[in-house]
Amino acid sequence: MQTFVITGASDGIGAELARQLTAEHGAKATLVLAARQRDALDAVAAQCRQHGAQALVVPTDVSDEAQCRALIGEAVRQTGRIDALVNNAGVSAQALFAEVRAEDLGWYERVMRINFWGSVWCTHAALPHLLASRGRIVAVSSLAGLVGVPGRTAYSASKFALSGFFEALRAELKPSGVSVTTVYPGVVATRTRHRGYNARGEAAGSSGLREDKAMPVEECARIILRGMARRQREVVMTTQGKLGRWLKLLAPGVVEHIALAALKDEVKPH
Repeated sequence: MQTFVITGASDGIGAELARQLTAEHGAKATLVLAARQRDALDAVAAQCRQHGAQALVVPTDVSDEAQCRALIGEAVRQTGRIDALVNNAGVSAQALFAEVRAEDLGWYERVMRINFWGSVWCTHAALPHLLASRGRIVAVSSLAGLVGVPGRTAYSASKFALSGFFEALRAELKPSGVSVTTVYPGVVATRTRHRGYNARGEAAGSSGLREDKAMPVEECARIILRGMARRQREVVMTTQGKLGRWLKLLAPGVVEHIALAALKDEVKPH
């Protein structure tokens, strides 16, 4: 029996990861599902149970360290082990920095607490158990964690921090047998950008990025799980992302032009 802890599991990528792990492992999997919305978590858990997996629901706000540690504690109390931790919880944000008022800047800190600190706290609490199982850690970053994206300064900052932390941790854990896989999705067909912050720190209600070529969430989850199973160091999901990573070193001005082109016209700087 393997225990998988997934944050941000109430919808989108996290929920689809839970469903695909259930399809792959069935009764041999225990899924510990964490997010803020209990009703949505219960719905995902019910889907997993229908297909034979055990599913434990632990409502968690990863921006709160105590809740992160309680999540891991409950997972171990109920299952006795952790074989994989998927740090998937995150919040999006779309705002030109010049349009953020000083009195609203506090939401930048909240983005960092959710996207970066939540993963750090969960990983720190789970690490002794992952060392015991020689388990796997997955960190869901973003292409915005490889290349700074205009209009997404807060989001890019949090994802760059996430990438740097897990790159260093991977080297630390190499002798232990615990793998660290950092995942860099591009635009995925979820509602996360609609729920993310705008310049005032409110739900944006729309995406500031072009969505016509968004990756289906099923494909994204499949790529993540394949990378986790293979204990890959990094998974960069799109051809554009792979090209942009290296082009950034050779022709950074070109990458900035490409990044600007990804924005909708109404949110581009003037």
